[in-house]
Amino acid sequence: MSTFVWSQLLIAIAIVFDLASFQFKQRQKIVCCLCFSGILISAHFILLEQWTAAGLMLLASIRYLSSIFTTSKMLMSFFLVCALVITSATFTGLLSLLSFSGTAFQTSASFCQNDQRLRQLMVVGTTIWLVHNYLAGSPTAVIMELLFIGSNIVGYYRYYGINLRRHAQG
Repeated sequence: MSTFVWSQLLIAIAIVFDLASFQFKQRQKIVCCLCFSGILISAHFILLEQWTAAGLMLLASIRYLSSIFTTSKMLMSFFLVCALVITSATFTGLLSLLSFSGTAFQTSASFCQNDQRLRQLMVVGTTIWLVHNYLAGSPTAVIMELLFIGSNIVGYYRYYGINLRRHAQG
């Protein structure tokens, strides 16, 4: 099997964790699923030789793991600086900028105490990763991001849709 096919299989497995993540209400369970997904996605990008994305997704897995235990803004800043260092060290142009931008939003999201804000920031970051994955030529990763956004919206509506309807009526 080619490395491209292996990369797409890793993304397919990561999709399971991504879809499960936003069906939980507790932020700890959300970020735990995202940690496992990030490891698989990082391996996917290694196989595609997308080094900025691979490094940032590995960093994201460590970030998600640590954010299970803390929402410290100081730690969030540390991860943002690490992401900037990885991006600078592996910079190749537009794809590096897109992966850094997506990571910046998702880093802010993972350290939110409020799961509602976490979900909102994740949609922005995921949309940027969607564009990145399209330009990187990974069709399964594009599908993953679309499903991730959809799962996030379904979970958001499940937990906050009633409040949205009440607010619209009020």
